[in-house]
Amino acid sequence: MTDERTGPPAPWQMDATDLAARIARRELSALDATRSCLERLDAINPAINAMVGDLSAGALAEAERADRLAETGEALAPLHGVPVTTKINVDQAGVATTNGVSAFTDLIAETDSPPVANWRKAGAVFIGRTNAPPFSVRWFTDNEPHGLTLNPWDPARNVGGSSGGAAAAVATGIGPLAHGNDLAGSARLPASACGIYGMRPTTGRVPAFNPTGKGERSLCLQIGSSQGVLARSVRDIRLGLETMAVRDPRDPLWVPAPLAMEGDDAKVRVALFTGAPDYAIDPAVGDALRLAGDWLSDSGYAVEEAAPPGFAEIAQLWMAMLGTEMQGPAMQQAMALADEPLRRSQALTATLSPRLSAEEMLAGFTARATHQRAWQLFFERYPLLLLPTAWAMPFPVGHDTVGEGEALEILRAHSPCCVTAFLGVPAISVPVVRAPLPVGIQLVGARFRDGLCLTAAEVLGRRIGPILPIDPKGRSAPR
Repeated sequence: MTDERTGPPAPWQMDATDLAARIARRELSALDATRSCLERLDAINPAINAMVGDLSAGALAEAERADRLAETGEALAPLHGVPVTTKINVDQAGVATTNGVSAFTDLIAETDSPPVANWRKAGAVFIGRTNAPPFSVRWFTDNEPHGLTLNPWDPARNVGGSSGGAAAAVATGIGPLAHGNDLAGSARLPASACGIYGMRPTTGRVPAFNPTGKGERSLCLQIGSSQGVLARSVRDIRLGLETMAVRDPRDPLWVPAPLAMEGDDAKVRVALFTGAPDYAIDPAVGDALRLAGDWLSDSGYAVEEAAPPGFAEIAQLWMAMLGTEMQGPAMQQAMALADEPLRRSQALTATLSPRLSAEEMLAGFTARATHQRAWQLFFERYPLLLLPTAWAMPFPVGHDTVGEGEALEILRAHSPCCVTAFLGVPAISVPVVRAPLPVGIQLVGARFRDGLCLTAAEVLGRRIGPILPIDPKGRSAPR
């Protein structure tokens, strides 16, 4: 949108869809777009520490190549010339996959992981890598080699984990489109904390594989992890997913499911889930949730209060299974490389969930199908589920290392993200409230009904209005 008094916005203020269209029409060069985002990076990143490492030279070279290609008149890919960021836990050729661990700072990838490869094929320009906690398994984005990422709205509050750097970068205009991933809310929780959109698609929609990995992903990661997208608009989430979800033969679990399906535009029945015993909702979160329900009702959706089946049981099972994998020999060997805050956080969390036997783990994997069936039947009556991204507002920085009580607070607060990840269903966090502090709510659908979630998110987005980048508030990030 153009302000008649100030002229068109700077490229760093635009979303990816607008940038792609302007570059395709030759109204804007990829080089100018990239320079604008890199200038914003230089101005803002010292205050929040969202991005780690300097990839500016390579980004400018990529942008110049993009402009030369545009001059030939050839058809351009959907993300041609658009600046994007990638998380430090996925391989990107020529740069380190540190995953927040000092021992991996020299682990240079020779080839791209599938999400990076797909965005590269779509024409994206990679301007930087976003911060994450060690091994991307902590709720807080802080690590030994790269330091703490601050929430641009309130530096005393958690920016979220593990895609905290991605969310902070998008929220402040460093880049319009960010890669993230999500095993228990790692894309959605930071998006909610930073006042932007964040989506974990159905497990299997986006291919995943890290060539630098020493072995296959654990079973919990295979069934629950999902590569996703963070952005300031729903249309950018859609664009990011469409381009990232292209087949890659290195992932045998990839599913060729279309993003758009018949019925995505239907004004369906929506279940509004406001809480359960042991899951008390913060008043500010409750207000945001009901506001979202009202907006959907105003738009023709039939919103009814209803609880999905087995919520508490699923939350407890998933955390027990993840905790048991974390206590296994492979992860314990890895934990020896982690920093002290992560080890303390994991130790406190381990006291709250039982360590399962091999037979109990197998029973858990078996029970997943039972829970998925129950939710599939629930989605027959309520094709969409509306619930908080977290029951609580973002916690103080480092809350997970204080004590068992604080660790339990976090586990309970983040259960909406844990449950949906275990089931492998699509979920998008929508920033219904953005001031004085952001509050995100989730739209959740049945497996591979990602498009239905996106359509409803677009309805809410029209009430939220355009999301412009913010300037960080408060203190600068510690060095």
